[in-house]
Amino acid sequence: MAHCKRFHHQEYSRRAMLGQCAHGFGAVALTGLLCDQAVADGHRAHAPLLTNGSSGAKSVIFLYMDGGPSQVDTFDPKPRLWRDHGKPFAMEMERTQFNDNGTTLRSPWTFRRYGASGIPVSDLFPHVAECVDDLCVIRSMTSNFSEHTNANYFLHTGMGIAGRPSMGAWASYGLGRANENLPAFVVLNGGLTPPGGLDCFSSGFLPAQHQASVVLAGQGGFPNIERLERSAADQKHSLDFIRQLDQDYQERIGRSDPLEAAIANHELAFRMQWSVPELMAIDGESKATKSLYGLDEKYEPTRIYGRQCLLARRLVERGVRFVELTCPALEGDRWDQHDGLKEGHENNARAVDQPIAGLLKDLKSRGLLDQTLVIWAAEFGRTPFAQGVDGRDHNPFGFTIWMAGGGIRGGMTYGSTDEFGYKAIDRPVEIHDLHATMLHAVGIDHRQLTMRHGGRDMRLTDVHGHVLHDIFS
Repeated sequence: MAHCKRFHHQEYSRRAMLGQCAHGFGAVALTGLLCDQAVADGHRAHAPLLTNGSSGAKSVIFLYMDGGPSQVDTFDPKPRLWRDHGKPFAMEMERTQFNDNGTTLRSPWTFRRYGASGIPVSDLFPHVAECVDDLCVIRSMTSNFSEHTNANYFLHTGMGIAGRPSMGAWASYGLGRANENLPAFVVLNGGLTPPGGLDCFSSGFLPAQHQASVVLAGQGGFPNIERLERSAADQKHSLDFIRQLDQDYQERIGRSDPLEAAIANHELAFRMQWSVPELMAIDGESKATKSLYGLDEKYEPTRIYGRQCLLARRLVERGVRFVELTCPALEGDRWDQHDGLKEGHENNARAVDQPIAGLLKDLKSRGLLDQTLVIWAAEFGRTPFAQGVDGRDHNPFGFTIWMAGGGIRGGMTYGSTDEFGYKAIDRPVEIHDLHATMLHAVGIDHRQLTMRHGGRDMRLTDVHGHVLHDIFS
């Protein structure tokens, strides 16, 4: 083969080659450092599309009210229920979960107006009522399911069956981790896992590192991240050995996303062993802060949920993207009062009222509320007529949630139900709309956040969802 006359073949010794290439090694290392976050976040092939010209809120705190609080006993007062109390219900009844329908049932609690906005709040929530000017109360929420498990899947994943990614996993996938030492999606478990189980927090078909890390909030930390080796050096040797085995396997079979996700999870767990103890150590918080969250209350569920709310603030402070709080275990039932409405709702409200108000006030005082979207919601509401004598059955046709922070306009209500509080009649809001609005608040267009699966681009909102632009400042 002919060679260019200017080309001179020259043999390089290994020493000479290293001498000439050494100046490029720093660039190689820099490339690795710059790419590390992208690799850890699951090799996303897309960049989230900003919808509001800025990065929006940085985190979401989802206060999940397991079981379904009654809208007409909390944030949606209906005088008609008082006038018709004990009478046959005047509207046509939809089929209910247990079909043991009684007469019209008024609220056992008084509603009072609070704040400059004058929004009425039940006596169940005297502490949250103090924050009403920061809340957008959505009174026209609807769901497609009236049974807990399917309704929970729908609320959490946008689909009424198991196997889909949770909204927390989508937030993690879309935003990535802001803190390399903590997961992007954390569930603070107060003692009650929702009907539907851990599939409510699943990563589904998204890379496995986007599934929730569940914290046993009442027991002091994350499970399964204990260091088993005698020393950090021994653990590093073990991890290096496992990493080499994984690398050899990948070289033989080609790229494997599940394996890469497993590697990322192992590496994250390694880093969490040093960051989590500091996160969970709330002893350094002031006495006033602990009291604000109700950590000195006699009622144990209040203390448990107060710790969850305080940890939620500490997590978003450290860059965690999505934090969900489950309800604390009570002697009675969660917010699912098919009978004993008064005692059951009072116990549940007593557990969460002061901690939630403490969270909102603490976030606001630290300048974090604008950066954090707080959502208070359940899978459905309850009927305005009795189940039996003193309970309420499931009602997905019109119920109440609220949002605060994250650019949401406070001191307002949105939508409404009929005069009985039974069905949404003004600006009904679907679960898909809630998800679209949540993603908009963190700067993501829900139509652009997709994952190719099963031959098409999947998204949290499927082919549905509208952003509630009117509730933003």
